[in-house]
Amino acid sequence: MPIFSRRRMIQTVGASTVGVSWLQPAAEAQSNVAHSDVTGLFGVTTGSFTRHLTQTAESGKLVMLDLPKIMKNELGMRVIDLMTATLPSLDKEYLDKFRDQAEKHDCIITNLKMNQPGIDMGSPIAATRAQAIDVYKRTIDAAAILGCRWVRPLPLPDRPELNDYVASYRILIDYARPKGISLLIENFGWIKSEPDVIPRIIQLVGKGLDACPDTGNWTDEVRYQGLAQAFPLAVTCDFKALALDAHRQHSAYDLRRCFQIGWDAGFRGPWCFEHFHSSLAELLRELVYLRDTLTDWVRQKSE
Repeated sequence: MPIFSRRRMIQTVGASTVGVSWLQPAAEAQSNVAHSDVTGLFGVTTGSFTRHLTQTAESGKLVMLDLPKIMKNELGMRVIDLMTATLPSLDKEYLDKFRDQAEKHDCIITNLKMNQPGIDMGSPIAATRAQAIDVYKRTIDAAAILGCRWVRPLPLPDRPELNDYVASYRILIDYARPKGISLLIENFGWIKSEPDVIPRIIQLVGKGLDACPDTGNWTDEVRYQGLAQAFPLAVTCDFKALALDAHRQHSAYDLRRCFQIGWDAGFRGPWCFEHFHSSLAELLRELVYLRDTLTDWVRQKSE
């Protein structure tokens, strides 16, 4: 499977201007790792629950430690894709408790989205990059305690300096690898409007970086083009649905087309739903509806 080695990445970035290296073809970029134990599985990104979280039991609210039980008993899904903002603590004691609950209820914690605000690993200022890398390294330590296999740094609104961005990814990959963790890149922030960015950065960084396409984060103009470029490199995805109407139709964009693009690219999961509703009870019902809908689409494709 052809990928850029670290030496090849250094030669490419070091021997070219940013503009030239950015325009190089991305044909060699391929997904680096298969995760057969989560193939075909459905899950939920915990960002779906942000507005419903509480630290103590409260009617109509969710305590994160209860999520694995809800995943098993109410949602019938196994994969938990975590976001740092939904965890009340990154202390080992709390992380051990959450992992214990996940294992008790047969859930798999796959990913930790590192969404700390203001962290800029692509900054042209060395001290700013160093601070970001330090925060992310400590978060990777937390992900290891949870048993995650992936972490995802947060792309910011402004395009980073590419050479520094690639170098920071390599530092984090080298740190995470001995812990059994690799990194993801997601279409967020500055990437939302650039459909070819994900394969190009994966090509430059090389082994240890894979795609996590989000069906909802693209701009409308590039959504399907971006998904078509990212899904062949994906090891997981955020299958994001925005508001469903009274008939549970999704008018913001074509969810089935998003699924079709992923399926045609060979992606088979995990499909992690990200969805929002002001009512927790209705949110859970709609997540089940989305699960059943995608189950039917997969069944049709598999017949």
